[in-house]
Amino acid sequence: QVQLVESGGGLVQAGGSLRLSCAASGRTFSTYVMAWFRQAPGKEREFVAAIRWSSGSTYYGDSVKGRFTISRDNAKNALYLQMNSLKLEDTAVYYCAGDRRRSTVGPWSMYVDNYNDWGQGTQVTVSS
Repeated sequence: QVQLVESGGGLVQAGGSLRLSCAASGRTFSTYVMAWFRQAPGKEREFVAAIRWSSGSTYYGDSVKGRFTISRDNAKNALYLQMNSLKLEDTAVYYCAGDRRRSTVGPWSMYVDNYNDWGQGTQVTVSS
């Protein structure tokens, strides 16, 4: 089992930046890919970005390409999401997730059901 805990959410003005963190503990060696998803009220959970833990290869959702950057620190078992040029529509609860079955990133990384482990989420609110 892998435990994931997100932090770093908060209130930010449109155009601003925020950095989310996700601390992983437990059987982290069994996790190949980690990702960020988000969920706004009344909407389905949406893929944001994924990263292959070993190589750092990344894959992004179209709505955040060029604005968000996913990264990881293997030594700290930490996942990050740097969010720049934030928009009102980025407001959501952000979740980190771990995939213990697939070892590469790609279009398949977008599917919620592919992930085994989830954090509790952190709220990001973008104001005008």
